[in-house]
Amino acid sequence: MNPFVIAEMSANHCGDKDLAFKIIKAAKECGADAIKVQTYTADTITIDCRDEIFMTRDDGLWAGQSLYELYQKAYTPWQWQADLKAYADEIGIEFFSTPFDFSAVDFLESINVSRYKIASFEAMDYPLIRYAAKHKKPMIISTGVSTIDEIYEAIDACKSVGNHDITILKCTSNYPAQIEDMNIATISDMMARFAPLGVKVGLSDHSMSLEVPITAVALGASVIEKHFTLDRALGGEDSGFSLNKDEFSAMAQAVKNAYKALGKVDYSFSEQNRKYARSLFVTKDIKKGEILTPENIRSIRPAQGLHPRYYEQAIGKKATKDLKFAKPLELSDFE
Repeated sequence: MNPFVIAEMSANHCGDKDLAFKIIKAAKECGADAIKVQTYTADTITIDCRDEIFMTRDDGLWAGQSLYELYQKAYTPWQWQADLKAYADEIGIEFFSTPFDFSAVDFLESINVSRYKIASFEAMDYPLIRYAAKHKKPMIISTGVSTIDEIYEAIDACKSVGNHDITILKCTSNYPAQIEDMNIATISDMMARFAPLGVKVGLSDHSMSLEVPITAVALGASVIEKHFTLDRALGGEDSGFSLNKDEFSAMAQAVKNAYKALGKVDYSFSEQNRKYARSLFVTKDIKKGEILTPENIRSIRPAQGLHPRYYEQAIGKKATKDLKFAKPLELSDFE
């Protein structure tokens, strides 16, 4: 199957419901298979506190805010989400969400989302994973801040409630992520470790690169998630690491082409083209009894003569008959 391409809206609606509808429409036009939002409020994801440990870093996109202040600005109002899903259903793009607590799962069940995504920073919240996974819908889990043991534990949390439809995403939890920090060779290791457990592997990409998701598909990624905005100039808390419409469209087409190019293991070839491969020919007239040498037989195109594997065997042998220039060499021509 083609890679499942997810456009992450996140906070790029800028608090404008009409813009959220436009983002869904644009994601569909760009070739995304799904549009994803996040379902939380500031109160369900953190607490209102400005102690140092609740403050964002001093640098980066979100500097100088408390987590509570950031999430107050970035959240997608729950009262929009049923309407957004209905619109997505209408135009034929899948709508789902990342829940951040039990109440979000309950709400998303009430609007019947198709699957659940667990964010990197919640990937060790096994009670939340179990609560979402028990509904037996496909689970996607980002691993940006998880140890290998925690990835196994997250998988086990899904399986413990009978959910075996699990995809884990390689993720570099920097915003934006630099291309040299992506380390997507990890996808090959994830495939080796987790595919035997029946777990699929994909990529959640916060870089601005188009090459990263293409390479990820070549390594076996079956899901590609990228943040999406109509225009970075509109602002929004996640706009600084989101692709615009032209970029996302190019990315979506490229990863699907990359998957198409992978094809299958196939050593076959065109017999028509094979006719122009190398073979052994007489390249000077040779008299009966004359010795075959590199000057009078050569490996050239096309392929009507003897296979080149016989070249060393033929050199130094005597011609059994007169051989004319341009004759395809045969085994019976020398002894």
